[in-house]
Amino acid sequence: MRYGHPWVCRRMMAEGMRITQTRMVVLDILARNPKRHLSAEEVFLMAHEINPSIGFATVYRTLDLLTRMGIIQKLEFGDGRARYELTEASKKVPHHHHLVCTECGKVIDYTDFTDEEKELLTKVERELSEKYNFKIKNHIIQFCGICNHCNERR
Repeated sequence: MRYGHPWVCRRMMAEGMRITQTRMVVLDILARNPKRHLSAEEVFLMAHEINPSIGFATVYRTLDLLTRMGIIQKLEFGDGRARYELTEASKKVPHHHHLVCTECGKVIDYTDFTDEEKELLTKVERELSEKYNFKIKNHIIQFCGICNHCNERR
């Protein structure tokens, strides 16, 4: 397996969790597909190709565990299927937001923030933290609309 982030293994061991083949396979699949926002079914099909003895329930439980640990994020794009991606700490892709086309379902990772956008988000996080005495560790922002391709087809 190519997935080699030692901090994930250390974190699992520190929490008394075993580093199983299924967990490493799931992490490897997500690491090799950073732009795809894979569903549990897609992760299962890829994992099953690697190891036919891996079951869907095991993959689903693994995704749930890794989400609760903050190693991966569970995303909802309005199509009724949860999608998963590694968190920023787990990958070499910078923090990003999502633009979701409500027509075709295309998801665009938005990473090229302007200085003004960064300032605004920092200010919002700081004010929310102070207002609710809440330590923000991460945020997920997605914008829904119609992509350029679907707009042109109209």
